[in-house]
Amino acid sequence: MSEIRFYNRYSGQEEVEEVYGEGFLRWTYETNMGKIGLWLLAKRAIFSHWYGWRMNKPVSARRIRPFIETYGLDEGEFLEGVETYSSFNDFFYRKLKDSARPLVQGEREIALPADARHLGISNLGEVEGLFAKGQFFDLKALLGSVSLADNYPRGTAVISRLCPVDYHRYHSPVAGKIVEQRLINGPLYSVSPIALRQSMGYLWENKRVLTVIDTPDLGRVCFIAIGATCVGSIFMTAKEGDSVRKGGELGYFAFGGSCVITLFERDRVKLADDLAANGAKQLEVYAKVGDLLGTAV
Repeated sequence: MSEIRFYNRYSGQEEVEEVYGEGFLRWTYETNMGKIGLWLLAKRAIFSHWYGWRMNKPVSARRIRPFIETYGLDEGEFLEGVETYSSFNDFFYRKLKDSARPLVQGEREIALPADARHLGISNLGEVEGLFAKGQFFDLKALLGSVSLADNYPRGTAVISRLCPVDYHRYHSPVAGKIVEQRLINGPLYSVSPIALRQSMGYLWENKRVLTVIDTPDLGRVCFIAIGATCVGSIFMTAKEGDSVRKGGELGYFAFGGSCVITLFERDRVKLADDLAANGAKQLEVYAKVGDLLGTAV
């Protein structure tokens, strides 16, 4: 059983991930019986809607305190007190105080969009495989558009994987105007590395929302919020036609772990050193929303 390792930007060390629901995930994606169950139920929206319904019930609020204590969450970061959350989902997509996530201020600095484990890809045309040997990005499938995908074949990408213990609101890495936003429907596979090692295609098969941000200096930046098992609900708070500031909220996920992907046109961005170096080794970097993603070239 292979460990899931990542580099922690703040400790400067490689660490082993404590996977929420690891036993269920490994059974589902690594055993024949589990794969049958996946096909019959886990990937289907009805399962996630049922789980979301449970997490919206007032009785689910009793899960909040044990969750905070088990995973060592800092209540001092929360915008509101724990007693104000009416359900586990209400707590799950909680807002944080602005001071909890400092935003990079340099004019040419780009911000990370989420608290996550981030896989940096400096050039999509040179990558030798992602999550497993021989797996490559299918940009046309991911974006649902041949013409849009043609802008990014040798572009820069950051895959930001959120775990259930993370802050689940996501923010714009850049300032600009949203010129396109659309839902692309699909199933709801897990986006844990346990699943992505079996098929990276889950990223472009799953239900997702594409947001295209037109910027003064970086061209058009694509931001994709991807649903997953138990994350059927993708809530976009910024809409097509809106202007967004760097660090401004774009939306949030309801219960579960999920993923966002940020795509930049070729030769527009230099990734932060740790993202570039670890990405070349297929190692994710844990860092928080608002911290440095890279700089405009």
